[in-house]
Formats: sequence, structure tokens, C-alpha cells
Amino acid sequence: MAAKPHIPAVGAMDPELRNSPIIQEFDEDADVVGLTAPDESVCYFNGREYGNNSYVRSGDQLLKCRDGVWIEAGPGDPLNP
Repeated sequence: MAAKPHIPAVGAMDPELRNSPIIQEFDEDADVVGLTAPDESVCYFNGREYGNNSYVRSGDQLLKCRDGVWIEAGPGDPLNP
């Protein structure tokens, strides 16, 4: 069985630090939000930089970095993936 990659738990967003927007995959505003960060290859969460296609856990959310925005990728419970 292949080992699952470590996904960092980042806690809640701190509005005082640099953060990329979080959207739902099928959010009707997804295209508009995507335009705010065109061609970004990184996302920011609490001032830390994460590469495109990186995952983080924030509370009960699993987030994936895609082109400068965080996309909700599912539940973030490590005990119940």
C-alpha cells in the first residue's frame, strides 16, 4: 500500500497575513476570482507560500492550490479522508 503524502495542517486564516482566496470548485464566482490572480503558480496561506497543486488542511477543509487560488478539495479530517 502506498503511503499518503503529508498534508500540512495550517489552522485558520489570519486576515493580517497574506492569503490567497478560497473558492469552491463549482462556485459561480470561480472565474472572477481566478482573474484576480492570473498566471500565479503559488498560493499563500498565513504568509507561507505553497506551490501549484499543493494541498493544505484548514480546520475541516482540504484545500488545493490551483493557479493562485485555493480550491475546496474535500473534507480535511486526516482520520476520515
